[in-house]
Order: sequence, then structure tokens, then C-alpha cells
Amino acid sequence: MTVRLSVLDQSPVTEGSTPSAALAATVRLARDLDGLGVTRYWLAEHHNSPGFAGTAPEILAATLLAVTRHLRVGSGGVLLPRYDPVKVAETFRVLSGLYPHRVDLGVGRAGGPAQRFPEQVVRLLHALGVPPALEGLPGAASPPVMPSGTVAPQVWLLGAGTTSATLAAQLGTAFGFAHFLNPEPGREALGRYLRGFTAPSGAPSPRGALAVRVLTADTMAKVQALVSAVLLWRSRKDLGQDAPLPSPETVRRHRWTGDELRQAAVAKRTLVFGTPEQVGEQLTKLAAAHGVEELIVNTPTHDPADRLRSYRLLAETLAIRPPAEAAQVTSLPSVPRPPKPRPESLLP
Repeated sequence: MTVRLSVLDQSPVTEGSTPSAALAATVRLARDLDGLGVTRYWLAEHHNSPGFAGTAPEILAATLLAVTRHLRVGSGGVLLPRYDPVKVAETFRVLSGLYPHRVDLGVGRAGGPAQRFPEQVVRLLHALGVPPALEGLPGAASPPVMPSGTVAPQVWLLGAGTTSATLAAQLGTAFGFAHFLNPEPGREALGRYLRGFTAPSGAPSPRGALAVRVLTADTMAKVQALVSAVLLWRSRKDLGQDAPLPSPETVRRHRWTGDELRQAAVAKRTLVFGTPEQVGEQLTKLAAAHGVEELIVNTPTHDPADRLRSYRLLAETLAIRPPAEAAQVTSLPSVPRPPKPRPESLLP
């Protein structure tokens, strides 16, 4: 099965570094991945967190669109309950006017009262000039915010359950499921979306994707180090300690508590990790099991170079091909493979 590879970047702040450095790393990573054959590059929205620098994905998207040529760029996603839907539409129609056919608008229900989310999405679609497939849902129609000749951004609803999947199917938008947050309902959510999709004008078929947290490297020892850092960061976060991604030295010195180990065991089930071949096989099976042809991969690492290397190895393993005009400058080097490792626990 051939899958498309995309990226979800949360602009992680790392121990010993700064939010400004995290944003700069996001810009460098997008520039390095442009032309590699990656389909889209999404920026997350987080607030009041010392571990994430990206609070305004529309600002980052504008920056990345200006320094790349091939990637679709957008939000993964705008937390719509925080905002006026018409203002969100205005912002992304301007981006799409500047960079036609390259802008994605992913929206999520988090960040405020969720009961008005369906109404907000309907208003958003009307304001973008792409009325929903199923009329009659709450939400007053808004006039398009830019002339009809402007290309509208591609709209995605994002979620970790079945509610947004059902709404996306009714409205005829694309849908992305956050496997890295909550793997269990993924098959049901995407199944509901794919079976219930109502085609709007100009979008005759559903478009689904699976967002997965993935870590790979040249050696299994390196993979173990990357996974241990993510598990320590995630277990601390789940226990109420929201902190930057720990350094390798901090992870090596750390004495795990019983609570941390229990949380890490839960978090480990949300990860896909291993050698490039192992990860490629797991991802291909995941995509097939969920009925999607696109994987949106999130890879948090302390060193941005490890993040780039993980994506390059993944692209090579999944046989992702660069656009023809970029092939000469983005060809991937041959990577020697270490012997297949014996299974080992990645928890201390």
C-alpha cells in the first residue's frame, strides 16, 4: 500500500532552549522537508504551555509558505471555539489568495465551549465560500470574505473521537484523526466518516488522514533514547508537570517514580517506534486498518537534527518521492541498516 507522508509540528520547546529557538527550528524543518515529497506541513495551536511555542498557527503558516515551494501548509489546528469564525475565514482566505492551492485550514473543538462548534464550522464554511454539503445545521450563512475567484483553503475537521468525524462527514469536509492522543476510537471514527460522507460540490470523495506520533533513527539505541525522552515528557505532563522536552542527559540521570512508569506505559501505546523498516511496516498496516492513504506524522525530539533525520528515514522507507522539479536537490542518501535488534523494553 502506498501512503502519503505529512507532518504535524507542535514547535516543541526543549530543556535548555527557548520558545524563539523552537519557532526557528520549525521554520528550518519545513524548509528542509520542502521538495522531499511530503504532502502537507501543519502547525499546532497550544496555549499556556511551557512545552510548546506555537500559539498562532496562522502566523507560522504565513512564514512557512514564504520560504517553501512544494508543501501544502496550514493549521493542525485552529482551536475554533476561541475565535470568531468569520475572522478565521478572513485570515485563511488571505493566505490562500497569496498562495493558491497550498493552504490548509484544520480546525478543532478544544479551547472553549464545544457545544457551538457545529454552528461555528457552518459559519466558517459559508464565509469561505464553500457552503457545507448538508444544509439545515445551525449557523447563519455569512457572505464570502473575499471575491469568489480566490481559491479557498482546504478545510479539515480534526478530532480524537467520533463527534468531529460525524460532523465532517455531514458537512463534506476532510477529517484527520489524532491517533497520537487517543488510538482506540480511530477505526470507528474514520469508519463513520468514510461511510457517512456527504459530497459537496467540487469535492466528490472523502479525504481522511491519521495523525501518528513516530520515532525512528539509524540505530535502535538512538530510538530508545528518543522514546525514553518522549515518555518522560509525556508522563510528567499527564501528572501535572507541564515542562519542556527533557535533554538526553536529564533522561539518563532520571530516577523514574512508580506513577511515572505507569503513565509512561500508557503513553507508549500511542507511539510508533523502531528501525525505519519496523516503523514503515507498522505505519502501512495502520493506514490500511483505518482506511486512509495519508499519515500526518508528529516527531518530538530534543535535537531538531534528530527530528529531521527521522523524517528523512521515514520518507525513504515509505518510498516517498519528491516532485520532479525538486528531485535533483532532494534525493535521499543511501542509509546503512544495522542488524535487526531483539525486542527490548524502552522503559527504565
